[in-house]
Amino acid sequence: MIRSAIVTVMEQAARKAGRTLVRDFGEVENLQVSLKGPANFVSAADRRAEDILHAELSKARKDFSFLMEERGEVAGKDSSNVWVVDPLDGTTNFLHGIPLFAISIAHVKDGEPQAGLVYNPVTDELFVAERGKGAFLHNRRLRVAARKTLADCVVTCGIPHRGRGDLAQFRRELTVVQEQVAGVRRTGAAALDLAWVAAGRFDAFWERNLSPWDMAAGMVLIREAGGYVTDADGGDNILDTGSIVAGNEDIQRSLLALLKAA
Repeated sequence: MIRSAIVTVMEQAARKAGRTLVRDFGEVENLQVSLKGPANFVSAADRRAEDILHAELSKARKDFSFLMEERGEVAGKDSSNVWVVDPLDGTTNFLHGIPLFAISIAHVKDGEPQAGLVYNPVTDELFVAERGKGAFLHNRRLRVAARKTLADCVVTCGIPHRGRGDLAQFRRELTVVQEQVAGVRRTGAAALDLAWVAAGRFDAFWERNLSPWDMAAGMVLIREAGGYVTDADGGDNILDTGSIVAGNEDIQRSLLALLKAA
């Protein structure tokens, strides 16, 4: 893959922040004896990674605005171009020493994601995509899985937990999905879930109550891998509604119908 200047900037920033996360992740196990220690440490790790990403992306594109998990909206001179950044998607996994977490960066222009990157620094898997140029894992072109029926599919989802989301609604959705699919998985990192759908590892993904930084990069990856992405109502307001349903054309449509029926 010949990377554009934008994607190159994103990759360099992600790799620099990733080195910090890997070092911090190595310290997590040493803190498990303390109840407060790990959580405080992970919060600091999250902020350190975001500081690096903000600095590196700002240096490369001085006028771009930001939408970040920790900082929120950071206005730049150019409000039409926005970096949408999650420095550590999968914080709970990180906290528990589970190596399923990622840096997620998207370039959004006029409200539409143009380029996306999802990077797991522990496995060194770098997923990148740019609108009209395809999706890649390193230099390997990605395509969504080609399965046509839900009965053959492994579907991944987000599970609402204490204090977040509509548990009753999720249980209804899970019940109807479980009856139709080969398996359901939950990784705890939406950005990775979306990247793995783009790579064909999962056949589909759905979740509600997400933030733009959880989804923006993954949306580009899946679309450029030949997949389909809508919100839970079948519309295009994904970043606004915070809900997402993704897969290949047939499976995405079938999963969406199940969720609506629930």
